[in-house]
Amino acid sequence: MSLKLAIIGGGSTYTPELVDGFARLRDSLPIGELVLVDPAADRLELIGGLARRIFAKQGHGATVTTSTDLDAAVADVDAVLLQLRVGGQAARNQDETWPLECGCVGQETTGAGGLAKALRTVPVVLDIAERVRRANPQAWIVDFTNPVGIVTRALQTAGHKAVGLCNVAIGFQRKFAAHLGVAPELVRLDHVGLNHLTWERGVTLLDAPGAATGREVLPELLAGFGKEIAEDLHLPLPVIQQLGVVPSYYLRYFYQHDAVVAELREQGSRAAQVAAIEQELLTLYADPTLDTKPELLGKRGGAFYSEAAVQLIAALLGTGGGSDVQVVNTRNDGVLPFLPDDAVIEVPAVVDAAGVRPLPQRPVEPLYAGLIANVTGYEQLALEAALKGGRDRVFTALLAHPLVGQIELADQLTDRLLAHNRSHLAWA
Repeated sequence: MSLKLAIIGGGSTYTPELVDGFARLRDSLPIGELVLVDPAADRLELIGGLARRIFAKQGHGATVTTSTDLDAAVADVDAVLLQLRVGGQAARNQDETWPLECGCVGQETTGAGGLAKALRTVPVVLDIAERVRRANPQAWIVDFTNPVGIVTRALQTAGHKAVGLCNVAIGFQRKFAAHLGVAPELVRLDHVGLNHLTWERGVTLLDAPGAATGREVLPELLAGFGKEIAEDLHLPLPVIQQLGVVPSYYLRYFYQHDAVVAELREQGSRAAQVAAIEQELLTLYADPTLDTKPELLGKRGGAFYSEAAVQLIAALLGTGGGSDVQVVNTRNDGVLPFLPDDAVIEVPAVVDAAGVRPLPQRPVEPLYAGLIANVTGYEQLALEAALKGGRDRVFTALLAHPLVGQIELADQLTDRLLAHNRSHLAWA
């Protein structure tokens, strides 16, 4: 079998990370052609050239093609990967700065900045997905584009063959495996929540890769490596020990909101840092002798995304050796009974050529269930605002968000959001 994949947003400086993963893990994902699609032709050719050299260096025989024509590029692909950023790093920089004027976290995936990104992104992604469906209705759409939960919900609500993917879970798996001194395939997570709002409630050390049996080792991890875990998350160790779970890094925005706002006001935006890294990367990519991903790319973010992407696509397309349990973003359908069926949750699921089936979950503790339900309500309102537009819908979504939740604050943030995003919102 020889597969054809398309990356929408293929001109991203992150693409070489995916290409490197495709090259290294080609036994489970036999790609014959990789199509990079992007409206930025200059960057596209730069990234395409490096992708060809990476494949050649690692002895991979796949063809790399580039295209600014989306419809032609996706006509006969097996899967489409979405990794676009509407407005680029400039828009991200705004998302991370103007909320701070109101004393709120400035972040591209949650709070007011996350809503701004969703409003810009959902209509563009749905247009792309509809064009994919017209050209090739059997192709899977794998969404990396943030905010992954809202974007995936938009895709699934519109009836697209889509699943969302985040690197938080695989990051924890790899770090826990390193602490335990075992192969990552032996570590399975009890991972529950929404995209960027998750907790590891358990960690199983399997008896063998893919085994149904194993032993619980989360207490052992917290006892032996709690300090390292807490430092990595920038959360207080006593709180993690008290809860007996490992929250994702993004829970800092909820659990230590005011402290994070103070930090962000001092250190500047992550977008500005990434933009500087990207300029350095583009200079490196232009070197015709470069045929490996540069070390600097590790500072760009997205660790282990390529491995997670290969595992997911290989399972969906039936090239990975059967079904696999992976953490994905997919439709709830009663798995978390306190949420609507059409909510998108992030949990372990059985993934194979028949699709994605989330695994049953034990009851979620009130501390986590309450926040999950609150943010799910916000995500539903955010999606309505993205689909239908209107200042009132934006205001209502912000009022529902637990990081906002006050009338005056939601009103101020709405005005700023619209002022900074009019050029991207057809209805504004």
